[in-house]
Amino acid sequence: MRGRRKSWGFPRWEGYEKGRDAATVRMCEFPGCTDPGEHPAPKHRDSDEKWWFCQAHAAEFNKNWNYFTGMTDEEKEAAANDARYHATRNRAWDWSSDSDGGDHVWTSQERAALSVLGLHPTAMPDEIKTQYRQLAKENHPDANLGDPESEERFKQIQAAYDVLRTAIGDT
Repeated sequence: MRGRRKSWGFPRWEGYEKGRDAATVRMCEFPGCTDPGEHPAPKHRDSDEKWWFCQAHAAEFNKNWNYFTGMTDEEKEAAANDARYHATRNRAWDWSSDSDGGDHVWTSQERAALSVLGLHPTAMPDEIKTQYRQLAKENHPDANLGDPESEERFKQIQAAYDVLRTAIGDT
């Protein structure tokens, strides 16, 4: 149908609710609660399954949650060390993964490329692209006519970014 529909403007010839589906609301999984369950809580430390609670019941659940329940002292220490390690690295690994579904680990060549760009291994893809563009613009041979050091630096920056392009998914 070309032209305006009858439902535009005032008066509305069709009902206001026509064409709208009911919104799906997840309910709090705490027994007897009728509030929306908008806050996830883990069912088990080794599972991706989650409980969905209202804010009050999520707070109550989290108050009693202990990740280390049922672990031996050695397992607790290993898990604590692993959690501390991933907490420092998680920012960089959120955006990338290996083909086997694991976390992306920078190769030595990629780490060297990051250092050429003056970036820390926790740099996000947007930071890598921004830094590359800025350095390329500053060191471009057209911007620094007759400066062989700038030209060499530009080539290094370009080579470093070429190494990182596949890792950050820029084609």
